[in-house]
Order: sequence, then C-alpha cells, then structure tokens
Amino acid sequence: MPTPSTTTILNYHNRTKHTLERYAKSPDTLDWDDQPDPFRRFSGCEVVPLPRPGAMLQTLFAQFDTPHLIPKQPLNRASLGLLLELSFGLSAWKAYGPNRWSLRCNPSSGNLHPTEAYLINTDGMLMKPGLYHYVSYDHHLEQRCQFADPSNDVGLLIGLSSVHWREAWKYGERAYRYCQHDTGHALGALRYAAATLGWSIELVTRYSDDETAFLLGLNRSHDFIDNEHEFPDFICRIHTRSNHAPLPAQALLEAARDGVWSGKADSLRAYHLYKWPVIDEVAHAAKKWHTADANWQAAPQHLIKSVCHTSAVDIIRSRRSAQHFDGTLSPLPSSDFYRMLSAVLPAAKIPFDSWPWSPKVHLFIFVHRVEGLPSGLYALPRSTDVLQKLKAATLADFAWQTVSDDLPLYQLYPGDFRQTAKTLSCRQAIAGDSAFSLAMLAEFSEPLEEQAWNYRRLFWECGLIGQVLYLEAEAAGVRGTGIGCFFDDSVHEIFGIKDNSFQSLYHFTVGRPLEDQRLQTLPAYGHLPAL
Repeated sequence: MPTPSTTTILNYHNRTKHTLERYAKSPDTLDWDDQPDPFRRFSGCEVVPLPRPGAMLQTLFAQFDTPHLIPKQPLNRASLGLLLELSFGLSAWKAYGPNRWSLRCNPSSGNLHPTEAYLINTDGMLMKPGLYHYVSYDHHLEQRCQFADPSNDVGLLIGLSSVHWREAWKYGERAYRYCQHDTGHALGALRYAAATLGWSIELVTRYSDDETAFLLGLNRSHDFIDNEHEFPDFICRIHTRSNHAPLPAQALLEAARDGVWSGKADSLRAYHLYKWPVIDEVAHAAKKWHTADANWQAAPQHLIKSVCHTSAVDIIRSRRSAQHFDGTLSPLPSSDFYRMLSAVLPAAKIPFDSWPWSPKVHLFIFVHRVEGLPSGLYALPRSTDVLQKLKAATLADFAWQTVSDDLPLYQLYPGDFRQTAKTLSCRQAIAGDSAFSLAMLAEFSEPLEEQAWNYRRLFWECGLIGQVLYLEAEAAGVRGTGIGCFFDDSVHEIFGIKDNSFQSLYHFTVGRPLEDQRLQTLPAYGHLPAL
C-alpha cells in the first residue's frame, strides 16, 4: 500500500500533467513587473570579493573523457572563483530594445533560476571558515556564518537550494517539477566546472533535508521574507586533491550550530498574487530523511571518444538554449549523434561519476534528421536490467531492433515523427524542426515505493542527462533545448504505457539553431567595474 507521502506525490504528479485539452494550473496573466528578482542577496553580511571572472584554462572539452589526466589546479581564490563562475555564474547578457536579461552557465526553465548556491569553507588559508552565499550578478560571496572552530579542515562543500516561488510565478503548480530539473542541471554544471580544474565532486547523501537546511541556514525562517523561503536540495563535497580525510558530517553541523550568523535575505520584489499550496504539500511529502550513504557506481564501459578540441571553458560559457531550429539544413552527422548518446550512458566518467545511484531514466528518441539513420522512434535503455521491463510496458508492435554494436540503441518503429514530436511537446516547433528530440522515461512506481523523496531524484537525473546533452550539442557545433512542457499521458499513449511503471519527466531536443539577429549579445560581466 502506498504511504501518505507517496499518495500526495502521485496526486500532485497527476494533477500537474498537461493534457491536449488543458494545461496544469498556472497564473491567468503575467505581470512582468512582478517577476521575482533572479539574484538573491543578503543584507548585513561581510562581502568577500572574488577575482574578476573570465579567466581561461587549457583544458579541452575532449579531455572530459579522461578527467583523471586533467592537471589539478591549486585551491585559491582564483580557482574557487572560476569554479563558481562556470557552475552558476553569468555567461552573457541579451538585449532587445530597452529589455535586457542575463544568461547563466547553469540552464533554467524560463530563465527564472530558482537554484541558489552556497559555499561551506573550512580552509582558513583560503578565507574565514564558514558558510557563504554566492551572488552570480556581482560574482562575490556573502558570509552568512563564521564557524567558531576551524580545526576540521575538509576543504570545500557546495550546497544547493531552491526558491520554488521563482518558477511558480510563471508556471504555477507544475513549477515544482521544473525546480528539480534545474537542480539536476546545476549538479551537472558543477561537475563539469570542477573537471576543468582537475577536481572531482562527491554528492553527500547521508544528510537529511533538515540537516542540509541547518547547514545552509535555510531553517532560520526569520532571515527570509514569507513566501520567499528556500528549500534544501543537497550538499556536494569538492575534492581538490587526490586524498581527502573522511567527511566529519556531525562536526560540520556542530560548527554551524556554534557559528556566528549574520544577514537577512532581501525581498525578491514579487507581489505573490497567486498562491500554490500544492507545491508546499508535495515538497513536504518528498522530504528526504537521514539515509545511509549511497555509493553505487557504474562500471567502466566503452565510450565513443570526443573529437572536440575546443576549450572546455569556452564550451561551458557558450552554452545556450536554442529558441528555433532550421529544419532545412544538412542532417546531423551520425558520429555526433552516437557520441551524444554514448555520453549520457552511466559509466565511470563525468558527470555520472558523481551520481551515486543506479540509473532510472531511459530515453525514447524521435530521430528526424540524422545522417545514415532512418527517421523513426528509437530507445536507449540506460541500464542492462531494464530492457525487458521496457518491452513489457510498451507497445507490442515495437521491433526493438539493434542499431549499433557500440550502444544499446534500438529502433522501435520507422517513420516521420516530426509532427508527433511537436504535438507531444505542447505543440512547440523546436521538437519537430530539430535533428532529434527525445522523452526521458523514468522508472517511476518502484522508486517511489522505496522512498517518497526519490520523486525529486528522478527529476535530478533527468536534469543531469540534459546538461550532458547541452554541452555535447555545443561541442558538436549545434544546440540543445530542454522542454518541460509536454502532454504527459499523450506521450505515454504513443509508447503504449498504461500505468505508473514508467513516466515521462523531461523532454529535450537538439538541432541546428536559427539565431535571432534582432538580439544583441553583451559580455557576461561588463557591468562590473574594471580592476
């Protein structure tokens, strides 16, 4: 029998499905003057400057295939600043007439950026030990807590949280899903950024949400304005050298307890005209309690090597979400297509070397225009033990014909699926004009029966896969776009899925972009004063 928490989550998930007849509940109108501030700041904190952003590294994108060979950079303010910039910082500004908006290295649904990043530092040589909030606009840190006892030097940790209201302002009840996508993208962005420096990251899974909130100061409700609180996501440990002492999890909690706290969150300047209590309900139901360390790791496997010898930093900073695709240009080379699919398979490689759980998300791909590959519907199971489950859950008409000796790619059904892909993705042309688009189908009922909080984890895994596709598309000279809007059960109907064993949680599309020449691109940090 499902638990009350699982029932709440299932009710939320079904309630927030888009259908061909109606969309999930969202604001009737959008007041753009009411858009929440995308940059969180705390008043009353000591500000810690970081070196001016824009530094370069010699790491090439192709070197991500062998991250253990990337030279380790020393930990200092400059390398720390680069880590934060390439993970959560600005990548450019766009302007159209009097309107101006920023883009970031970590993508976000609607460019609303609910994710906030915090730094926990225990290295007294770097800066005062304590908790810091990263402000991407100013590229500086705000010290929220100074630890009293710096004796436990475990280096750096990064904590992430979500301001659900930022997404709900535009997307209403479905926004909770999008916040979880963004968290997964942010995890991927952090892992790639660390790799440019020769560093690795460890997702700390033992902390409960309450402990994460305590460490990040999110439980200090009087420091936040009503309706603008942050919800804890997770903590990552940054490994800047080969050997690190075990993480003293309890000692960090004690350091936060005994530390000196300062600062209060500024208003996000939103009126909160609409209330979405169902988001708070599902957030409570999907709460993570204290768990044992998760340590699953995929075995090494064959990887189709990258041939991109562009700077990894340039690829990260140039990542964009395509708004339109040109469906008349030449097809995507099959070598690029197979490389992208190889890159999203779990293996002992970035970013999946930081993902401590077995894969639960699998790809159903609408191939439109890939060189040498017939148009049609394909599947890429991301684990060897799920194939029979997928066959049993989907249409009996699917052929499941092996396509490649190097990949677990199967042709299910031939044909032109451009209009189908477009219709399923809320009638968005980008799903049909691309070289290929895909649906991420997650094993759903079993993970939720194990632990209700796995609901969030499934969306994080989708976002992590999406971040791989974003960067691999840039490396191939094309562009990708995440799609959170799709007609859920219509997708399931196309595949033949009749129950909750699998659910579509995220869509993605890759193709040759059409650039809007009316938009002006401005430097990411041109607004900062010159040094």
